[in-house]
Amino acid sequence: MTGWLPAVCAVALILTVLGLHGVSARDTAVFGLYLMLGVVLPGTLMIRALWSGRRTLAEELALGAALGYAVEAVAYIAARAAGAPLLVAVWPVAVYGAFLAVPRLRRHWRGGPRLRTPVWWSWSVVLVVAFMVVRPMVIFFDKYDITHPEIWAGGADLSFHLALIGELRHHVPPTVPAVSGEPLLYHWFVYAHLAATSWVTGVEPAVLLFRLAMLPMLTGFLILVGMTGRRVTGSWAGGVLSVVGTVFLKAPNLYEGENWVLTYGGVQDITWSSPTQTYGALLFAPVVLLVLELLQRRRHDTGRWVLIGVFLLAVTGAKAIYLPLLGAGLAMVIAVELVRRRRISWPASILLGGVGACLLFAQAVLFGGANQGMTLDPLALFRMGWMRLSGLGSQIVPSQASVLGLTLLYVLGWTVAWSGISGLLSRPKLLLRPAVLLMLGIGGAGLGVAFLFGHPGFSQLFFLMGAVPYVVIIAVYGLIVLLRWSRVPSRATVLAAAAGAVLALLFPAICGVALPLGPDRPDSVLYPTQIAFVIAAGLMIIALFVTVGVQRAWALTIVVFMAMSLPGNVRDRIVYQRKTSRTPPVSQDALTVLRWLRDHSHPDELIATTVHCRWWRRDPCDTLHFWVTAFSERRVLVEGWGYTPTNLRNWTPGRSLQLPFWDRRRFEANKKAFYRSSAGAVRRLRERYGVDWLFVDERQPRRGGAVGDFAELRFRAGDYSVYSVPDGGAAGARSPEGR
Repeated sequence: MTGWLPAVCAVALILTVLGLHGVSARDTAVFGLYLMLGVVLPGTLMIRALWSGRRTLAEELALGAALGYAVEAVAYIAARAAGAPLLVAVWPVAVYGAFLAVPRLRRHWRGGPRLRTPVWWSWSVVLVVAFMVVRPMVIFFDKYDITHPEIWAGGADLSFHLALIGELRHHVPPTVPAVSGEPLLYHWFVYAHLAATSWVTGVEPAVLLFRLAMLPMLTGFLILVGMTGRRVTGSWAGGVLSVVGTVFLKAPNLYEGENWVLTYGGVQDITWSSPTQTYGALLFAPVVLLVLELLQRRRHDTGRWVLIGVFLLAVTGAKAIYLPLLGAGLAMVIAVELVRRRRISWPASILLGGVGACLLFAQAVLFGGANQGMTLDPLALFRMGWMRLSGLGSQIVPSQASVLGLTLLYVLGWTVAWSGISGLLSRPKLLLRPAVLLMLGIGGAGLGVAFLFGHPGFSQLFFLMGAVPYVVIIAVYGLIVLLRWSRVPSRATVLAAAAGAVLALLFPAICGVALPLGPDRPDSVLYPTQIAFVIAAGLMIIALFVTVGVQRAWALTIVVFMAMSLPGNVRDRIVYQRKTSRTPPVSQDALTVLRWLRDHSHPDELIATTVHCRWWRRDPCDTLHFWVTAFSERRVLVEGWGYTPTNLRNWTPGRSLQLPFWDRRRFEANKKAFYRSSAGAVRRLRERYGVDWLFVDERQPRRGGAVGDFAELRFRAGDYSVYSVPDGGAAGARSPEGR
């Protein structure tokens, strides 16, 4: 019971938070039941059959969850394409049947020999996982309160995700629902998972997205990071520190004031707001574990190769960033092996070939050759970051000195956070281990993309976020090696870590850097008090080297640096997020009308609407508007086009993402039907574009006749109405439903 107690306590805490934030017991129970029986358990049975070895039960379940998610997505795509989405339940039933009927498979119900998990390890990991899950839960749940449905739509990204879940609930292959006919050139497997879960459980997609679905993904991901850390470092302590570092380790805030530029790039930045990143992180973690085993073993059984093939295909459609990162890591392993031993690492070469094949498939089929706005634009992150920090936007182009200064601060911050890597220099041969080379290659690729590429939504940083856990593992490995080599007493290590924590709390106020950002901002590089602080810290380090020797001073300095990076983002990540105002909500009336439309229309029917701009950003128009598709689960002729492949293809660095809609003929036809209504204008939407419904914000002014003179009012709530477009002729005199 002792081993289960930490997990039981964590589950009780999470269930309490869910209940306090509007999730019904029915939804929680049904979701948990489906997750265990439809995803985790069948996946775990397959892991046991295909991947032998001693593991903890938590690791086995996490691997099973990842494999279950991967198979479920493919099964749902096939079931949805066949027009019977509930057939997704066939695959777990088939797994159970096979493992009951085949004698050789029955033994896997019990599982193999297990690693004994130290109690302190279980409690440590559970506490970190609970913090990682519960802290963002409280902040995120408060911001998006599902007990008040008008807040569900949230920001542009979350309504975009919700719209894609609705699209995958009804269509395979999917398209961009906010612009009819626009291809969906995106990594969309997570939406297939959420759509499948919604079909089987009956839980609303919004409840899954805003509350339930991220919890098991985050938990499984952190468990697998911990087990990867344990294998690489060779110690349970290394596994715990890997989890701690993944969650907490961030570049210290080296700029005075609240900002995101210098500390952005950690795992906490994407846990709830990016389901694709979280889903992809979980599916990529077993790939790293499998690659490590394949690189270190001389004999390779078929099961591992089958599993890595399945996971690579799943990662291909889960998140586009992970295959390039893995390819860079494998390329580094091959290159070093070739130079060092003058031979080719065949496992790494075969894996790199598989990664290349998956990348070609992704670019040719899933992404259609589109770059989704990613362009070669060195230091774009810091140029755009300077504009945000200055508050001047694109009004003034920053000087090269300002951009380079911000770049150097960013490099300095992450150098401090990952300083543990230098500990491997105490035993240089360890740098040539395949595991170390793989993860250094992953980290180098993540940083390289962040520095060399640009994107209007800062998506180049997702590469860095994907690489962070594996760089952290190497930093922890280097720290452990250095502490063992230098033989630092445990008491001195604890004191050094405490000193680092104290410095971290002082950093935002004392050691902030003032960049020359604008005419009203200071032009000095450092304030006098900051200079004094840096000098004092330098003298302390020098004194440390003199008094305890180079080896111990080096080790203790690294301990201080890494400890200083753990809570270094407290203000930015807790205080600032709590101060962030809620997004202006979608009204309850609009949601009532859209839910009515979802219940009274066919998924293949098309909507035209008057709303294209997020209403608090009309001049200029912010076209990241998706809540009509998100809550109606229907395709729209033209709603918001900011994230479409065509709009991103037309975007160039230095321009705003808010470009005019490219098909002026369609846009004008849509506009005319609402603002200069006539029988011909409404009929044209029907005959030329296949529009069946009109969703209208009645507050918007019109120059011509009312839409109701030429279309049939079917439902109205407050200022929002929905009309059906007749097959021909004028609308009949039918009494509207609603209030």
